[in-house]
Amino acid sequence: MSQRDKDDLKLAVLIDADNVPFSNVKGMMEEIAKYGTPTTKRIYGDWTKLPDKGWKSVLLENAITPIQQYGYTTGKNATDSAMIIDAMDILYSDKVDGFCIVSSDSDFTRLATRLRESGMKVIGIGEKKTPNPFIVACDRFIFIEVIEGAKKKKVVSTNASADGKKKDEKALSKIDVDTIDIIESSIEDIAEDDGWAFLGDVGNLIVKKKPEFDPRNYGFSKLTPLMKSLTHLLEIHERELDKKGIKHVYVRLK
Repeated sequence: MSQRDKDDLKLAVLIDADNVPFSNVKGMMEEIAKYGTPTTKRIYGDWTKLPDKGWKSVLLENAITPIQQYGYTTGKNATDSAMIIDAMDILYSDKVDGFCIVSSDSDFTRLATRLRESGMKVIGIGEKKTPNPFIVACDRFIFIEVIEGAKKKKVVSTNASADGKKKDEKALSKIDVDTIDIIESSIEDIAEDDGWAFLGDVGNLIVKKKPEFDPRNYGFSKLTPLMKSLTHLLEIHERELDKKGIKHVYVRLK
């Protein structure tokens, strides 16, 4: 997706306050801005019962509209129902290009599927405990823990220092076999006859296969450093496109 496409993508951001601490909101809104412009921003909850007092300032700073939703019956989540109804109203208004659903609740799985069926881009944000059905129902899913971790530390690249190398080796050990298989199959799927594949296209295909894929999950700030760490599996080649020094990264299986 080009930068222009990202800038033009109008997003409706719907947040389940029952699943998100107010301290996470600022980082989430900064993350969402990478994928488009939030034109509708709403957060749902029973504000008469939420104990945290920091919500007011956070919502004002980020221009998020709080929606009061009382719990009508014990054991039933009226907040989820309100979010789903509003999402469908926004969908039929034809004013947005996509949705960002912030929750760790699997109840939103069908909503995400329905929105995608209507041609909407769906980005999910939630904790790592989020059930897999909701994760795979989204085009992309981002873990809150990863967003917060990125704010607290800057990832050191593989060759930066001995300490940085140790960090990257530890991060590399967390890349599961399933993810490695997806990386390899994605390269094979789009590679040219000579085996080389454009890394940007590889990254997009990986996310389509595994929406929660994010280099930050493994301790890398970007996709390129992650790929460069897999030297036993991959070859990396940078091609300079013009005199301005702009380079495209290509990858090939060894």
